[in-house]
Amino acid sequence: MFDSRDYPKPLDESIFESWLEEGRASKISYAFLLVIWDEGEQEYEPKFAEFREEIQNYEKLGESYGRQSLVAAYDLYSEGKVA
Repeated sequence: MFDSRDYPKPLDESIFESWLEEGRASKISYAFLLVIWDEGEQEYEPKFAEFREEIQNYEKLGESYGRQSLVAAYDLYSEGKVA
């Protein structure tokens, strides 16, 4: 997943699936999985959000710091892409 010039390293599907499961199993009622690309580490990392507004907030935060960028956001339960 996400193999392109902007994100030179693909994300393994099994890692993505484990992030979905982690978000669903959390005691905090997360609704969204945010896939983040960390330019410094050259790795993808998960962030979880309870509310859709947090996705937009993270987009702004990532732009201001420049090291991390939001690649995509998914609904944890439908697994549909939301951003």
